[in-house]
Amino acid sequence: MRFMMLMIPQGYESAAPGTLPSVDRIESMTKYNHSLQEAGVLRALDGLHPPSMGARVSFRGGVARVIDGPFPEAKEVLGGYWVIEVGSREEAIEWARRCPATDNETIEVRQIMGMEDFPEDVRKAVGQP
Repeated sequence: MRFMMLMIPQGYESAAPGTLPSVDRIESMTKYNHSLQEAGVLRALDGLHPPSMGARVSFRGGVARVIDGPFPEAKEVLGGYWVIEVGSREEAIEWARRCPATDNETIEVRQIMGMEDFPEDVRKAVGQP
């Protein structure tokens, strides 16, 4: 089972362009990331630049509309993510619990959809057994 662990740092929604984590944060997260790798569960990970450097594309009325960051209405934004492959939701949560997160950070754990989650007619429609 694959899970995405989404890092949600409070205050990141208003971070200035180019804001980067401190050396201490990088060191502690690197140790954690190595533990995921050594356990053989890590599939991908990345940190994300702040929303002030991003853009959102919405599709109201079938028309693409681009809004450049920052996004004043945003209450929570992603600061990064991990994709892990483990045996259960509980194991994914246990990995999230081990993260050296700070008081202002939350990790949301979400299972990634696989073709096995869809009914047979959908799998056939996309050419999957």
